Amino acid sequence: MRRILFVSNGHGESAIAERIAREVGELATVPVGLDQLALVGEPPDARALTTVGPRRALPSGGLVAMGNVRAFARDLRAGFVALFAAQVAFLRREGARYDCIVAVGDAYALALSLMAKRRTLFVGTAKSVYVAPYGPFERTLLRRAARVFVRDEATAFDLRVDGVRADAPGNVIVDLIDGAAAPAGEFASGLWLGLLPGSREAAYADAVRLARVLDALAARRGPVRALLSIAPGLLPARFADALGSAGWQLAAGDGGDVAFRASLGDALIVGWRGAAGTLLRSATLVAGQAGTGNEQAAALGLPVVALDAEGAGERRSGPGEGWYRMRQRRLLGDALTLLPPQPADAAARISGLLDDEAQLARMRTAGPERMGAAGGARAIAAAVLA
Repeated sequence: MRRILFVSNGHGESAIAERIAREVGELATVPVGLDQLALVGEPPDARALTTVGPRRALPSGGLVAMGNVRAFARDLRAGFVALFAAQVAFLRREGARYDCIVAVGDAYALALSLMAKRRTLFVGTAKSVYVAPYGPFERTLLRRAARVFVRDEATAFDLRVDGVRADAPGNVIVDLIDGAAAPAGEFASGLWLGLLPGSREAAYADAVRLARVLDALAARRGPVRALLSIAPGLLPARFADALGSAGWQLAAGDGGDVAFRASLGDALIVGWRGAAGTLLRSATLVAGQAGTGNEQAAALGLPVVALDAEGAGERRSGPGEGWYRMRQRRLLGDALTLLPPQPADAAARISGLLDDEAQLARMRTAGPERMGAAGGARAIAAAVLA
């Protein structure tokens, strides 16, 4: 049996690894064992991958970059050094069991993967020339990979000029969009906003931030409805408790995809734990603090808005959010509009946007252009098997 190890560096990266692994399973003509080492926390439910090796949830959720000393300090206190040592030991000890390794994420995931001293492929999810190109040290690591796959052709061309064997066969984030069109009934018509609080620990607090904006929007425009995405691994009860503590009235869900309903004045929030793609296809506009989720919404041609950080001394939405949101803005271009963090000001901006069809049209066009086409997962899987 052939064995492949995926090394992923975050929740979205684990989902990308899972998607590629599913394609590997479908294309393989010989038995293939598929494992995953999740460098940051517990991966989402993985049907195609077996989770192996040491792992631990870290406060940053993997969002440590651009000199974010505070985020790194939190991770150190949470046991990062011991976790790092254990993961390095695992890769050096167990690497010989695998025919190849697929690093998914950033250069950190690739650096650890190379320690296994096996043929390594890299799926880069974090960098783009639209945001920030790979730096000199990162390019040195990328040259050691057998194959490199990046999210857009402009980035691949930039790397090839510098001697990196890079390709952009399609954006796997687009392949992650699951779920059919909106089900018949209340979600299939009318104005629905999609609320994407993200998949990290900060999602519970971000759900309350987004709910406050929705309440302020209802005060300006009348009844407003929203679907709140509950990412795999997060607890619907914690979202309900957070909204209840913020003054929302709670009601039970339907026992299926609808986890709960929360109302406040003219605003209604439906806690949605079904397919993320179904939520997105039900929405007219998305307000999101997510990473991958915001990008998926843009790929579907949805206008996306996001709350900016609340201030250097009061980053309630998690470490590094201000940097991360500006990075996402550069990546998605006109598909994403940044909103002020104050609920009333953010609601005023959303209300104006909903009335500005010309800007909405520009945002709907920009997202698919920046995100690219589907099909990357199958192409990368074929390269892994080759």
